[in-house]
Amino acid sequence: MKIFLVNPHSSNWTQGSADNSSVAVRSAPVGLLSISAFLKRSGHDVRIIDLSSLSSEFSKKRFIDLLHSFRPDIVGFTAVTSNFLNGIQLAELVKSSFPDTGTVFGGVHVSALRGVILEKFRSIDMIVAGEGEEAMAEITSGAPCASIKGLIYRDGDAIKDNGARGLLCDLDSLPFPDYHGLDGFPVNYEGALFNYPKGPVATVISSRGCPYTCSYCDRSVFGSSFRYNSPRYLYEQMVFLKSEFGINHVFFYDDLFTFNRARIEEFCRLLREKPLGMTFNCAVRVGHIDDDLLKMLKASGCWMVSLGVESGSPEILARHKSNVDFDEMKKTVKRIRRAGLRAKGLFMMGLPGETEQTFRMTADFIHALELDDMNLTKFTPFPGSPLYKTIHDEGAFDEKWELMNCMNFVFVPHGMPSKERMDELYREFIRNFYTGKNWIRKFPGLMFKSTDSVKRVIRHLPAFLRIRREFTS
Repeated sequence: MKIFLVNPHSSNWTQGSADNSSVAVRSAPVGLLSISAFLKRSGHDVRIIDLSSLSSEFSKKRFIDLLHSFRPDIVGFTAVTSNFLNGIQLAELVKSSFPDTGTVFGGVHVSALRGVILEKFRSIDMIVAGEGEEAMAEITSGAPCASIKGLIYRDGDAIKDNGARGLLCDLDSLPFPDYHGLDGFPVNYEGALFNYPKGPVATVISSRGCPYTCSYCDRSVFGSSFRYNSPRYLYEQMVFLKSEFGINHVFFYDDLFTFNRARIEEFCRLLREKPLGMTFNCAVRVGHIDDDLLKMLKASGCWMVSLGVESGSPEILARHKSNVDFDEMKKTVKRIRRAGLRAKGLFMMGLPGETEQTFRMTADFIHALELDDMNLTKFTPFPGSPLYKTIHDEGAFDEKWELMNCMNFVFVPHGMPSKERMDELYREFIRNFYTGKNWIRKFPGLMFKSTDSVKRVIRHLPAFLRIRREFTS
């Protein structure tokens, strides 16, 4: 069977701003690549197109050209909330040209909303809720829709929901993601400017599921059961990326990379015994890390460690982030830096309960931590998150899906006067952080750490100057 897998284009910047998407992080759509590899193993003819970094008109033209030349039996779309409607536009193009071609949507957005999506959008034939590999394999093998767990589909005028599919427990049974099938990989994919020493880079997801219940997080795809690739599988995947594509740095996009300590200790041992000349970044959580493990990560090539801090207000943290000790979070950042690793803090502005006072507490906390980098996103109540169900009780929510990318304030909590004031506070903080003494002192070291960093700065200089003008005007 001929299958066309699509990652729709998306808006990478804020509403009303210049297009600065050239400096945005561009990650390979690993979930789509995993499905492609799984289907190819069964002999299917699969094509992948990643439109995420292309303009709307250019991406449509490219999509139409490939659609007409390939003439697939099924077109599968992955989508998050902000690019879902762009995916719908493409699905409508499929149906207008090839009415008998099946359209399947998967990803966090449709997994959360399920049958509601089919009720509203006639261009979608089926939804795969949750993990997609096995369900897509059954669809493409011709299995009856009624027998496929995790499938929501049309049966005449009725919409049928087959319920949840069991989680895929043996992740080592999956082939490596189909990076070979991704046009432009790895050249077209980059991480944040100073978050890696040398490219090319690749994104890897080595685990699935999260047992925690943070109020803002959607777990509708991977569930709450933590599952992971073995250390050997993980090491061999890095060998594969190095030998096939010359990858020098890997971004592990796991929610809980260090959750299973024994796994990480063995993975680090393999990297030390047979070095690959590669570096990597990972994310950690308070309570899953100590000095010994950080030293192990450093000795194995770890470059930067990210930590989800979210807020500098103990009250906000206690309300929204499960099992977090505020003082222990401060100590963890110090441990990361003491181990010689770069520390990146991940923060969120605008959660329910946020006020100007709590946000200034966060700003002060960020400055006090002396982080090497940070990312401050704008809280977005995504479908599937616990907060989504009660969000209208917490403030004003303007549910425009195309703006729900964590770079626009679509929600204003009761404690904030307006979206405009939130934007002012956000811009003020970004301006102060990147013109502060701590950042200015570190900038030369970050820039000249390698010739690769210098080249990246020069290549993206025009976009950075535009961004600077936006935040200082």
